[in-house]
Amino acid sequence: MVDGDEAVETALADAFPTRRVEELSGVGPSWNDANRTVRVDFADGETAFLKVAVDGDGSRIATERAVIPYVDGRCDVTVPTVLATGDAGSTPYLATAPMDGANFHRPWADWSTDEREREIERVGAALAGVHAREFDRHGRIVGGGAGGLTVETDSWTETLVAEIERERALASTDRYDHYFDAVVEAVRANAGVLDPAPAALVHGDPAMPNAFRTDDTIGFIDWEIAHVGDPARELYRVEDRLTDAGDVADPDRLLAAFREGYRRRAGSLPSGRGERASVYDAVRLLGTAGFFDKHVEHVEESPAEAAEWLEREMERRLDALR
Repeated sequence: MVDGDEAVETALADAFPTRRVEELSGVGPSWNDANRTVRVDFADGETAFLKVAVDGDGSRIATERAVIPYVDGRCDVTVPTVLATGDAGSTPYLATAPMDGANFHRPWADWSTDEREREIERVGAALAGVHAREFDRHGRIVGGGAGGLTVETDSWTETLVAEIERERALASTDRYDHYFDAVVEAVRANAGVLDPAPAALVHGDPAMPNAFRTDDTIGFIDWEIAHVGDPARELYRVEDRLTDAGDVADPDRLLAAFREGYRRRAGSLPSGRGERASVYDAVRLLGTAGFFDKHVEHVEESPAEAAEWLEREMERRLDALR
């Protein structure tokens, strides 16, 4: 049993009561301590992935189990097959089959720039396929399924504030909690710029570990923070990672390929994206501020140097919004 996690054991028994488990193993590091995900190898040779909400909050599982069948039927991307989902006592869980192909995270470092350019262009097209599902208003996905999604609607400003507060709740340190307050204030001050944004289905975290590829398709896992939001913010998240890849790849070339893939599928980039970029610039850095204790474990700078950079950079981004 991974870390002797009783919540995993309880969910496993509920999801697969008659199947014999050969081995449980971790799936790599995660900064989301509210969930625990394990790989389950059964005695019959089959495999599943089991995600449990160890904090007892079933909202993320509810979102994911609604969005997966919706995307499967309406978007030209692949998604995991849901094997079981429910609540084991106070533990919401979701069990899925392995995705076909491999994710982008491990092979990316070994690919040539040509390979990266080709694959990131496909990711751009796949995200455009997701964003093609448009809605009348922004909001949080609270249920639904293949037939449609149930959205708790709100302005884009308040939906984005809710996303910021979700990230604050998951943060591993409150050292920079005041920056969350400052960014929320700045977001609300820019409601006039934010609220006209397009309303589309967005994945929420299209990071490389969540993107899978085969020769024919691109797919995504981990739909738990999907919502109806501004597709420009989702593009910004991917582009930010491409420009901060920390390697010798040509970021301008990769950015151009990513945008070209998106345009090929959508016809154009999301409207007004440049006007809202400075807001997303500040929001994006909260992902570092809220997990600063984990961030410093993966950078070459000393903790003091990393803190100095973060504080200087956050103030610069906030100044751009004032």
